[in-house]
Amino acid sequence: MNNVTITKEVDKKIETKGAVDLSVGSFDPATMSVATPEQEGRSNHWEVRTQEQDYAFLPTHEDRSEIKEKNRYGQLIDCVDLSGLPKERSMFINENPEVGTNPNRNKQHGFFFTADNCIGCHACEAACSEKNENPAHLAFRSVGYVEGGSYPDYKRMNISMACNHCDDPVCLKGCPTKAYTKHAEYGAVLQDPETCFGCGYCTWVCPYNAPQLDPVKGRVSKCNMCVDRLEVGLKPACVSACVGNALDFGVIENTPENREQCKTSIPGFPDPEITHPNIRFQQTKTLPDEMNRTDSMPVKYHKDKEGNYKPVIDQKAGKAKHWNLGKLNSRENPLVLFTLFAQAAFGTFLIPFLGALFGVEALTSFVHSDMFLPLTVISLVMTAFALLMSVTHLGKPMRFYRGFNNLRYSPMAREGFGLALLSAGCGITALFSLPMNTWVNEVSIELFSLNLVELSAGLPLSNLQLGAGIFTILAGSGGIYYMNKCYQIKARPFWHHIQTATSFLGNSLSLGAVVSGSIVVTTLILSKASSALIEQAIILFSSVFTFGLLLEAIGLIKHNKDLNKSDNEGGAAHYIQCTTFGKTYLLRNSLLGLNVLLASSLLLSTLLGFNDINTLLILWSALAVLNAITAIIGRALFYILVIPTTMPGAFFWKNKGFEQHARDIGLADNPATGVAPLAH
Repeated sequence: MNNVTITKEVDKKIETKGAVDLSVGSFDPATMSVATPEQEGRSNHWEVRTQEQDYAFLPTHEDRSEIKEKNRYGQLIDCVDLSGLPKERSMFINENPEVGTNPNRNKQHGFFFTADNCIGCHACEAACSEKNENPAHLAFRSVGYVEGGSYPDYKRMNISMACNHCDDPVCLKGCPTKAYTKHAEYGAVLQDPETCFGCGYCTWVCPYNAPQLDPVKGRVSKCNMCVDRLEVGLKPACVSACVGNALDFGVIENTPENREQCKTSIPGFPDPEITHPNIRFQQTKTLPDEMNRTDSMPVKYHKDKEGNYKPVIDQKAGKAKHWNLGKLNSRENPLVLFTLFAQAAFGTFLIPFLGALFGVEALTSFVHSDMFLPLTVISLVMTAFALLMSVTHLGKPMRFYRGFNNLRYSPMAREGFGLALLSAGCGITALFSLPMNTWVNEVSIELFSLNLVELSAGLPLSNLQLGAGIFTILAGSGGIYYMNKCYQIKARPFWHHIQTATSFLGNSLSLGAVVSGSIVVTTLILSKASSALIEQAIILFSSVFTFGLLLEAIGLIKHNKDLNKSDNEGGAAHYIQCTTFGKTYLLRNSLLGLNVLLASSLLLSTLLGFNDINTLLILWSALAVLNAITAIIGRALFYILVIPTTMPGAFFWKNKGFEQHARDIGLADNPATGVAPLAH
């Protein structure tokens, strides 16, 4: 890296002329001063602002006995010991002796926030945004607040929050592109916006709203702990700018001077057990038993018997039920299509192939027929369309190939990989089915004079087709499993429930039974199969369809029961579901109940001997349409309703209600409002 020299003002302005005498020197992080002329041969690794105040410099802690060995979660504070790297290694970078002079450079650092001192001036926000050149709609550090009580005993507590550079960074594990790195230097969790392709998954899993998805640039960026300032002995910009001495920074678990507490939580802060964040708090002033958020989120905080504040539902929207069908349209529309089509594609291939594998006569007959190839191709096309929808959801769609970078940790990377293998499996199965397909062979001979049967002579096509089909089922099972794991997020309790799994699997069975059943039964009818085989197929697909509906219904009943008793953000999301979208929610549940009732009745009547094929097909077709509508409404609600365990916002800033209001009235057109256009 090129050497950088800085200028420092060494003489005061001459009052008569206002002239300034500047000399050139380099900053020495060891002595925290500008180098003498004799030291100018040593150049600095980073550029440093001149005339920093004493409070802006990191404590040196030369006496290493002051540093604790482990933090309160039991994790080593020494990041080199934690990583298993050799302790003898030099801390210099590119043999530059000025980098690595801090004796605590490889210790886990963190923020210390004294809520009693924060006056809500937003200087930390401004300093952070200035240093990182953030647009108005992004802030790596933001100040929200909670308030409670009544006049004259009204209290308000401000909370300044950025990335907490956690011991267990869920953003790092969740990111499919591997854009995140946990560094041994200072324990900083760094993110590379150039590697990011803008899926936003890290913004889902982080409980603190630290990663910021820029809808304009289509990528995520976040606080980097100001590691460039740390390298020259300076605290992060936000800490140096704090006028109330509310923010401090240093080796974690080292309580700053003149502080009384070193807590892991304050009112409004999510459960620290989710990620073990490297931030500590002081809050000694007495607060009311109930603290409210001023943003639109229906959550407030109530003090329990131990004095800890826990989230409870705040019924801001009243209890009236509304439709709000227009609000089902959201940025997540591609994900609605992605999940439904992927699940339907898997079920479409799974049911007939698995049935044939277990010796069901009607399905064995179908798999050996010419129509198995079109069914496989349909599954392939549906999976490809699903993957296309997932790509269109990205901020940088052309970087989709990076989604497999983090297969070691990311459920999203594994989900995409599993579905890509499902698509490949369908393609390979179709390829091995080609020579056995009478229609394809006839067309090949007529158009290209190629006899596929002769070309493939000697190949065990049936065994190859069987192996490819089993591979397809295993790949699809993995894809759907990790699709469910993607949404089992502790920071989003509305999703972190068995209902997500029952919904995904239920849709795979019900939607898959509709698509594959229509193809199989139609094939059997056109091939003039026996009525016994047709009836067997109808009963089988009806049973799978009904079971899928029942599975989804059971999950929804348990979800409703659990969230009705929950006071966390999951319960708040359910409150919105029952009020803001109350009528839509009832419609979906009614349609699902009607589906279950009609499907069960039709299945029972078929088992009892009702075998009017035409009537059955008409009734099942109507049910299929009804089920598709139910699934779309349910999946749209799934994405719209989720409320994360995130930090409180303010009346204007970090307030989804204000953002929507600004868009409705046109205020969002002014960039200064900090509301980003919905470009992605």
